[in-house]
Amino acid sequence: MNLPNKLTVGRIAMVPLVVLIYLVIPHDFCVISSTNGLALRDILAFLVFMAASLTDMLDGQIARRQHLITSFGKFFDPIADKMLVNTMLILLVYTHQANIVAVLLMIARDLIVDGLRMLASQHGKVVSAGIYGKAKTVLQMFAILFLLLKNWPFVYLGLPMDQILLWFACLMSLLSGLIYFAQLKDFVLESM
Repeated sequence: MNLPNKLTVGRIAMVPLVVLIYLVIPHDFCVISSTNGLALRDILAFLVFMAASLTDMLDGQIARRQHLITSFGKFFDPIADKMLVNTMLILLVYTHQANIVAVLLMIARDLIVDGLRMLASQHGKVVSAGIYGKAKTVLQMFAILFLLLKNWPFVYLGLPMDQILLWFACLMSLLSGLIYFAQLKDFVLESM
């Protein structure tokens, strides 16, 4: 197993860790900032999520630079991303920090795009992530980071940057989903 694949597996392993942190540590334990209610749980979840997000960036760069692209990586890298991002979004909805409509739209888009990719693969076409799909993931990760930090430092400016980024990520998610559908509509229409 090469280094990019190890980073991908590490990212998958971080998902249950961040769930444990978020669900076991009480939200009001060791509050760091009374202004926005930032607590130890939020900081720990932020650190694990940040580390996992960095592995997402690193594994792709290393794989391309060192020509270590594998079928395992092509298959598991997007799964690791979706496991991490969607798990965090669900936890943030559970704790009333993220809007449920935005999260449901993003998860539905992921399911539809995955279905389109499977349909295309049955016809021998491999569909890799495009620039809009990558932008969607980056926006989701930044939104999650600000949601975990309870909008710090923008809370002091009265600017809901966490919510702005969440909805911008949702719009990018829907746009990239429409682009995938447009690229693969022939496979969908053929199967009707």
